[in-house]
Amino acid sequence: MAPGSGLLLCAPLALLLLAMAPDRASPAAASEGACLQYTNKTCEECLKNVSCLWCSSNKKCMDYPVKNLFPPRSLCELSSARWGVCWVNFEALIITMSVVGGVILVALCICCYCCCRKKKSKKPDKEDEKAAREREQRRVRQEERRAEMKSRHDEIRKKYGKIHKFTSDFLFQVILQIHVLH
Repeated sequence: MAPGSGLLLCAPLALLLLAMAPDRASPAAASEGACLQYTNKTCEECLKNVSCLWCSSNKKCMDYPVKNLFPPRSLCELSSARWGVCWVNFEALIITMSVVGGVILVALCICCYCCCRKKKSKKPDKEDEKAAREREQRRVRQEERRAEMKSRHDEIRKKYGKIHKFTSDFLFQVILQIHVLH
């Protein structure tokens, strides 16, 4: 994966997170530059206003750069930037969202694969249907041949009389062959 591609994957999730953040800011704090008054104070005080960004490396509270999805490195490194809550930095947020997004995508792919496979296995294949028809046709022909052979044997028995128990099957087969040849 190319450097920075994780950022591109997480951009939509970060925008969603920004849009869903609760609006805890007061009207006075929402004005331009209102976050600067919390510089050199605590992260919690700075982040009471959702439009503020806390940089823990220089303890600076600044307005979130809304023109950019992520704060530029010139303002604050991602590992030091905090927004929303103090215990999560942007770097961890990006990694976490990438992993969660990847797991969700893999899970969706697995579900789609399993559902498609399940639907396919329920329908009998055309080849299976053709093979079953051919098996049935062979079975019917076999039964017809058996019935025909039985009727021939019965005719021969009638023609030459009942064969006694002591007559061997070999002798019967010889008589049958002679009859078939003539």
